[in-house]
Amino acid sequence: MADVTIVGAGNMARGIATRLLAGGSVVRIVAPTIEHATNLADELGRTGGSVTGTGLQEPLRGEVVVLATPYEAALDVVSTRGDELDGKIVVDISNPVDWATFDRLVTPADSSAAEEIAKRLPSNAPVVKAFNTTFAATLGIGEVGGQQLDVFLAGDDEDAKATVARLVKAGGLNAIDTGPLRRARQLEQLGFLHMALQDKLGTGFGSTIKIITG
Repeated sequence: MADVTIVGAGNMARGIATRLLAGGSVVRIVAPTIEHATNLADELGRTGGSVTGTGLQEPLRGEVVVLATPYEAALDVVSTRGDELDGKIVVDISNPVDWATFDRLVTPADSSAAEEIAKRLPSNAPVVKAFNTTFAATLGIGEVGGQQLDVFLAGDDEDAKATVARLVKAGGLNAIDTGPLRRARQLEQLGFLHMALQDKLGTGFGSTIKIITG
């Protein structure tokens, strides 16, 4: 299907890798601590599919690179290793929340995490915003309450968005194109709201945002 590198070995990396493997992609997990990457790869490999783990010092390979990290770590990756991402599709999943106060996003009002990441990349490394409104646990099973997960996409490169949409659909999810990369501003606000509602909803991050048409 595709050759995908996931930067990060946390819960979101696990959830996204699970969907990618279900869709037949070859997955490589890279993380600062090689044991975290290899342990996750071993765990996922028990359910089938082609997945390996390695340290972040290794080259970033693959057609698609998913930055499954907090916003600040994603900025560090693209700022220091942007040359390795030239010619690749870069997927940003972050919600740039102020973790100290949990009452705002840290990006400028006229920008987004995805746009700030794009500014630090070569022009031939299109950024697609995706997965920031889906929680890790729900990605593991691909649905909530019998409803297929929606994955909202934003990006300026139509071919890059189409590639990510194919990966999303192959993994059993529904891809929704929300428009250009600047729509990531609204998606990140939506993701933040979804996170903030968890105590009130009492779902333990087991909810989803779903578009239903009649």
